[in-house]
Amino acid sequence: MPSSRESLMAMLSQKLPRLRALSDEFACRRPGPGKWSPKEIIGHLIDSASNNHQRFVRAQFTDNLVFPGYDQIAWVMTQRYNEAPWPDLVDLWFAFNRQIAHVISVMPENQIARERMEHNLHKIAFITVPENQPVTLGYFMDDYVAHLNHHLNQISPGES
Repeated sequence: MPSSRESLMAMLSQKLPRLRALSDEFACRRPGPGKWSPKEIIGHLIDSASNNHQRFVRAQFTDNLVFPGYDQIAWVMTQRYNEAPWPDLVDLWFAFNRQIAHVISVMPENQIARERMEHNLHKIAFITVPENQPVTLGYFMDDYVAHLNHHLNQISPGES
């Protein structure tokens, strides 16, 4: 099974050209009521990268995986991503995730694999973990990559 860094780098390499090829006009179109546009999805992924970058770094200094959550919808709406230039959003998303891949690549394996009983991944993970089950930072990093892939497939359906 590829590492989180390898999975993330492969996804970035595959998706970046496809995202850059989308027009600004297409990127601000919402597919339906209550649905996010591609700009808002990438904005959400920028917010996710911002929060998870800090979580991955901070987790190396703690014995738990308890992190603050955030109101994802409010963050997207407050930042008005639909009004931002598409190329700028794509470049920021790419740069942030490339940095996360770097952080993962230099992280000691003992930090990645260490089991921790105290966590709140039953609340904040994409694929939640029961509160009473131990979890690793490696699991949470893989979960981040799965979350990223899920949302990128909303922009480009049928791609993995």
